Amino acid sequence: MAASTSRDDFQVSDDDFEQLSNEGSVTDIDITSDSSSDGEYDPSTQQMPVWNINTSGLRRIPFSGVSGLRVPVPGNDPADYFFLLLDDVFLESIVRETNKYALKTFCGPETTPQSRITRWKDITVEELKIFLGLMIHTGTIRINRLQDYWKTDEMFDLKYFRKHMSRDRFMLILRCLHFSHHDEDNTENRLHKVQPVIDYFNQKMKDVYYPSKELSIDEALMLWRGRLVFRQYIQNKRHRYGIKFYCLNEPQGLTMNVLVYNGANDQQVGGKGHASKVVMKLMRGYLDKGHSLYMDNYYNSFLLSAQLLANCTYSTGTLQKNRLFLPEEVTKANLQRGETIQRYAEGICVGKWKDKRDVLYISSEHENTMAVCHNRFGQPRNKPLPIIQYNAYMKGVDRSDQMLSYYPCERKTLRWYKKVFFHFIQLILVNGWVLNNQINNDRLPLYDFRLRVIKALIPQDLQRPIQVSTKKRPCHVLSKNEERDAKGIRKRKRCRMCSKEKKRTSTVYYCPQCPDKPSLCPVRCFDLYHESM
Repeated sequence: MAASTSRDDFQVSDDDFEQLSNEGSVTDIDITSDSSSDGEYDPSTQQMPVWNINTSGLRRIPFSGVSGLRVPVPGNDPADYFFLLLDDVFLESIVRETNKYALKTFCGPETTPQSRITRWKDITVEELKIFLGLMIHTGTIRINRLQDYWKTDEMFDLKYFRKHMSRDRFMLILRCLHFSHHDEDNTENRLHKVQPVIDYFNQKMKDVYYPSKELSIDEALMLWRGRLVFRQYIQNKRHRYGIKFYCLNEPQGLTMNVLVYNGANDQQVGGKGHASKVVMKLMRGYLDKGHSLYMDNYYNSFLLSAQLLANCTYSTGTLQKNRLFLPEEVTKANLQRGETIQRYAEGICVGKWKDKRDVLYISSEHENTMAVCHNRFGQPRNKPLPIIQYNAYMKGVDRSDQMLSYYPCERKTLRWYKKVFFHFIQLILVNGWVLNNQINNDRLPLYDFRLRVIKALIPQDLQRPIQVSTKKRPCHVLSKNEERDAKGIRKRKRCRMCSKEKKRTSTVYYCPQCPDKPSLCPVRCFDLYHESM
């Protein structure tokens, strides 16, 4: 379950503003050596800016994006917004990889005639939809163990699950669920098992919808306590341990782009300049449009604001006083409560406001003017305009996380890449709900929208469970040749598949279940031989 980011740091209350600090144990990473292929700005050439009190340097960049849907919705039902983001082409790829992995497992040397995998029947897109519908429904009705949804005991007795799929079939699909080729062994990309899912989500959101002017970037944490080389620890998060997601969101909670962080050795965003690299990667495709980007002090710096401004993108947010190129007359100023101080350079404003504590902030869009806002009691208060705008638009990731936390379907016992997959299914569900409520006249609570999606995934006229063939396929198990020569050494014979390729390869392995008992090299030749049968 994705942890909901605390907004105590982001909400500027009238009497208690907490200055933003780093997220738990995440180390602040200097961005002075950052580089990006977007735009022409080179941070390494930056010289100390000349700060002054003149506001005339602020640029006015018109927003040129066209917000809204880029494709028509296939129908009028709210669930159609979910299927707009989860199409059959993507589901067919999952079906294909799942069936390949099931065959790989079925032909594996550890398979015995008693194994459940011997009862495997190739899955279809329609059956995968039923599987996903039931999995989403487990978030509606929370039971600790998955198998208990099929219990006939009167304390459980959920006939809906038994009606549409047997327990063994559901667990077998869950076991074999796969998203990339089972032979792929990519040591450079730690996310290769789930990378197709991440790429699909990000590309689909770009194809389907263009966001509004205001965007925000923040991180979310999906609970994971198991062993994982890129597991993160963030003290201020609810779960503390997990897989970290960097998200680009609209203020209403619509997630536009997601970057799954796989550790300091991440080839795309790891190492020096990490925070800046994350921002530029998430904003790829949305630069040079006049967007207003809101971020907390983990990301913001003068260099990043200048880099975004060079790409015709505003940035606003809180700031750490130890960043480079900041004006000392602002960072070291002693203010009384309610006072502000600001300086301008190269189209960027750096200011400080004294509430209960000092608040340091940066903006390339808003002047440091005082504006009136109202607190939760309706009382008017004066605050700097950048702070008011920051509080108004820095809620997107938190809203999405909040919706995800209501009906979680991820399970602790799942492998990490399957848990990430179901997290993205939940994101698609929440995004579909947000789009429906923005565009469709039929506005629904998230609970009702989820039920509509579940009913659309599962055919309601199905009167009995999908029948899985009980006829066992012949179990081909790789075995070693027991024949030995006079010296007691196991005899080796030529591999059948290698011989067809005119390769001379000898092996001690063969398939005793095949009529002619062919000698085969383990794994590759064994699989190829039986796939061609």
